[in-house]
Amino acid sequence: MESLPGPISFSPETLFAVELARRAGNEILMPALPLGKRGEREDYKGPRELVTEADRAVERFVYETIKAEYPDHAVYAEEEVREEGAGAPARWIVDPLDGTTNFVHGHPMFAVSIALERAGRLQTGVVYAPYLSEMFYAERGKGAYLNSDRIRLRVSDTEVLLKAVLATGFAYDRLRWPNLENWCRLHEEARGLRRCGAASIDLAYVACGRYDGFWELGLAPYDVAAGAVLVEEAGGRVTDGAGGDAWLDGGSIVATNGRIHDLLRKELEPPEPGSYLPLRSRT
Repeated sequence: MESLPGPISFSPETLFAVELARRAGNEILMPALPLGKRGEREDYKGPRELVTEADRAVERFVYETIKAEYPDHAVYAEEEVREEGAGAPARWIVDPLDGTTNFVHGHPMFAVSIALERAGRLQTGVVYAPYLSEMFYAERGKGAYLNSDRIRLRVSDTEVLLKAVLATGFAYDRLRWPNLENWCRLHEEARGLRRCGAASIDLAYVACGRYDGFWELGLAPYDVAAGAVLVEEAGGRVTDGAGGDAWLDGGSIVATNGRIHDLLRKELEPPEPGSYLPLRSRT
């Protein structure tokens, strides 16, 4: 990472997204965090998938603020709002609280994730980790940055897996999206593995060089949209598990510094055909 001198001209939408994420994190999530430590009421969308009132409160705030500023834009979010955006000039893709389990347990690795998509192409990505006071943001063609001092994000220059620190996560539906075999194999091949519990932060860490690569299965667009813009604008590479471009909706993602991308993807392929299906749904 490096400090960037001189002015940077961001679009009004990017500046809006940065301020929106900041307000959502500082005004809603951080005041609610002590409630999480004391046992905030927990609801479940699935056997392991938590949702809290903080998730819903941030989503309502983000939705209402976007609609007030851009009434003709669509919003696609995790909890309650799923506007596909057909006919809309743009679509906002939002994870109001990425890392809900961390949040409930008072763990600092949680974030607000906001992306803007136009004509099927992601243009802006913002990931704000309020507990860590880190605001990651990027705009297509203008680079990726950290915080108000405009630290320019650059992916790492690691070229071999033996020197790479990698991150992943485990899907809530672990039978449909198995990942343990991949973890065990890469535990032997990489310098280190990390599992922080928030895909948006994992992607931001690839963008700034803290991680060299990230892969995960069973993710939704709101999990990865903003972070993927960060990685690409920091010089990295993002694909689906097969090396294609279906990562936003396809369920699997591989994001790296680019140098180790093919090496990582090769390790994620099954050693024997049919032995397991690591980068696609097991149906």
